[in-house]
Amino acid sequence: MRVRRLVTLATDIGSAYAAQMKAVLAHALPPGGIVDLAHDLRPHAVAEAAFLVRAMARGFPPGTVHVVVVDPGVGGRRAPIVVATRDGSRLVGPDNGVLMPLASDLGGGPAYEIDADRVRPKGRVGTTFDGRDVFAPAAARLAAGADPGRLGRRIRPHPFRLPAAVRSARGARGEVVHRDHFGNLITNIPTDWVPAGAQAVEVRGLGSRSRRWPIVRSYEALGRGRTGVLGSSFGSLEIAVAEGDAARRLDADVGTRLSFAWRPAGSIGK
Repeated sequence: MRVRRLVTLATDIGSAYAAQMKAVLAHALPPGGIVDLAHDLRPHAVAEAAFLVRAMARGFPPGTVHVVVVDPGVGGRRAPIVVATRDGSRLVGPDNGVLMPLASDLGGGPAYEIDADRVRPKGRVGTTFDGRDVFAPAAARLAAGADPGRLGRRIRPHPFRLPAAVRSARGARGEVVHRDHFGNLITNIPTDWVPAGAQAVEVRGLGSRSRRWPIVRSYEALGRGRTGVLGSSFGSLEIAVAEGDAARRLDADVGTRLSFAWRPAGSIGK
């Protein structure tokens, strides 16, 4: 019996549209063969989705088919693609960069432009839902063992890099790359850049004045309603308000640029 590949779905389209994608996949996959990673990604936010998809999907077994639909250019000139990564996984989605950080983490590999007529012989229903009409049927074929090269011609995908933080002798410069469900501000500054002995950080970029906050290991250590900096589950620093919403309090969001300076223990703000 042929083993079917696991398929994951990460989209910004919501549950109703995602259900239509899963209806296509259900004809080809056994029960339990589809894993929903998220369908509430921020609409049209390609860079944030690329950051999150890399974090969500890279822990799955080699050979998984990962479908990502954050596609503000649907129906336009951007190509639908599949990337065949070195670990045997298959990444399906638009050629707008959203797949590339995950592809890099999985070893890179060749990319192919998906020919819609090959994966859905009866044609598309429209031009605005490639998730259902192109990506899902392509994923179904890949999950059944199809060679990615049979879905279309080989192409060079558009290059894409997530914003990188810059380290200095006394701190770091970076930016917010994700605002999570709780309003925590996830930065791209690696947690392991914090030097031993640093117990506070001075942050610039949130208004006209600098802020000094403690560096802690848990939300409990902050105390309810207080602001601080801690290592996130993404391996990078986050700014959080314990049991509160840092994004709202600080009027900050994805793309907010920040400068961190490490400080020893001392006076801290709220």
